[in-house]
Amino acid sequence: MRYLFLVFLIISFSACTPQAQKKITFADNPVIAHRGAWKAKNLPENSIAALKHAIELGCAGSEFDVRMTLDSILIVTHDPDYNGLFIEEHTYATLAKYKLENGETVPTLKEYILKGMENNKTTGLVCELKPSKTEGRNVLMAEIAVALVKELKAQEYISYYISFSYEILQKIIELNPKAKTQYLDGSKSPETLSKESISGLDYAVHVLKKKPEWIQQSKNQKLKLNAWTANSEEDLD
Repeated sequence: MRYLFLVFLIISFSACTPQAQKKITFADNPVIAHRGAWKAKNLPENSIAALKHAIELGCAGSEFDVRMTLDSILIVTHDPDYNGLFIEEHTYATLAKYKLENGETVPTLKEYILKGMENNKTTGLVCELKPSKTEGRNVLMAEIAVALVKELKAQEYISYYISFSYEILQKIIELNPKAKTQYLDGSKSPETLSKESISGLDYAVHVLKKKPEWIQQSKNQKLKLNAWTANSEEDLD
């Protein structure tokens, strides 16, 4: 494993319940591509090209980041600003004028999910919803995301919704109690997450090093236990 660069290490990974007429068998490969599989081919992070490469590699999942524009369009990008423009203060039409390095237009969540459903029978989509500091936007983002996934009949492709926002996860669970969710912040115990019906924890390695007892507690609570930024042999072990 020393030759693998892992940002996401999935200790336990399960597929959502398949719907009629389709069945996805998720890969045994424990690697989750972080913002898609972009590094080897020098692709833009969170680009559709990086997503497609993650699927080609047979990754168990591909994580991506979602933010919301001024006109309430969900787009796939990591930082709160895009090309020097604060995303929450600009419309999608304005942001879309600026292309990614490979010529792609910054993808909407709808476009991204549709591409992620094409020729994909192995790679779950790990949807990270980035929190907003503006009151009401976190709930709205969760509502739009869940409604969009339902509209596209993409529930089986979304392996997890993850977020640093507890509010976002709580809203997702309210809207779809069957949705798989994981908390990223590192501040909640496995017992607390279980009581809130959150499916698991997805914490930085350093959090689990400080609280190693949370690993067994998570297993006892039957939570999905993930760790991120595991870039050394010691951390992988």
